[in-house]
Amino acid sequence: MKSRSPAVLAAFAVTLLSSSAFAETTLTVYTSVEAVDLDRYKQTFEAANPDIKINWVRDSTGVMTAKLLAEKDNPQADVVWGVAATSLLLLKGEGMLEPYAPAGVEKLDQKFVDSANPPAWVGMDAYVAALCYNTVEAEKLGLTPPKSWADLTKPEYKGHVVMPNPNSSGTGFLDVSAWIQIMGEEAAWKYMDGLHENIAAYTHSGSKPCKMAASGETVIGVSFEFPGAKAKQGGAPIDIIFPSEGSGWEAEATAIIAGTANLEAAQKLVDWSISKEANEMYNVGYAVVAYPGVAKPIEHLPDDVASKMIKNDFEWAANNRAAILAEWAKRYDGKSEPKS
Repeated sequence: MKSRSPAVLAAFAVTLLSSSAFAETTLTVYTSVEAVDLDRYKQTFEAANPDIKINWVRDSTGVMTAKLLAEKDNPQADVVWGVAATSLLLLKGEGMLEPYAPAGVEKLDQKFVDSANPPAWVGMDAYVAALCYNTVEAEKLGLTPPKSWADLTKPEYKGHVVMPNPNSSGTGFLDVSAWIQIMGEEAAWKYMDGLHENIAAYTHSGSKPCKMAASGETVIGVSFEFPGAKAKQGGAPIDIIFPSEGSGWEAEATAIIAGTANLEAAQKLVDWSISKEANEMYNVGYAVVAYPGVAKPIEHLPDDVASKMIKNDFEWAANNRAAILAEWAKRYDGKSEPKS
């Protein structure tokens, strides 16, 4: 066999390098994670996996769920990372998820893992319902702080409560589904009728009611715990209240879309998404994460946030989601803020 010249070998090496450069995989990842967190997740994952790039597509939970369902016959996403577990259970029911047991899944708190084997989705963290209460504005109006969900129907709070619309916000849906689980269906709708009398507006973002309370636009924002802690850290005059009946909660979760052409890269992303390193990053924004022993206390939140969480039936919530949302919209959508 004739030996190749150095020049030919050099050219061959350049060709190989050029080919490897084009071997980079781009994953289209649908997410509802807070936008401020996306860059650091992307940078950390891509540093460990330089041959894989993330292309985020972000929107609120309700909008992202509707988008995924609309694309059922022509999926555009490779991975869903950071969308409500109840939404992923809907996709699972439609046969849209690729079951996968990521490396290390046995180390997670099992309430954050789909019950199927292999699981269709795995959880990252939890956001937990809480009230953001502006103490300065409340004092001006002579109001007293609520201690329970039931308190929010008191006449003194009329026009001073803002909460998320469950059709567009995962936080709003976890509230409504939790009230039904806590109170029973008939009592919960009666409760929401009373609450509606006091609602100033329903927002399309789960964190917005807390931000409104922090800025004094409302007295009480029905939201989740972390925006409250962040606002209080920034000097906002708010208290974060966990109602005495218990707080609804939702797991942010990750799954692979069935039929993806980038399965191996998608599996690497899901492997990383449940790693201890990733959970330590989630703890920057969430008091409760899926990896036991990782969560450190967050300033202005109690150390036992997990103890405030109700026993949440994700399967029930997913199976009844459409009916709950339709009934809610029929009764209360008139006070929803305009969609931007």
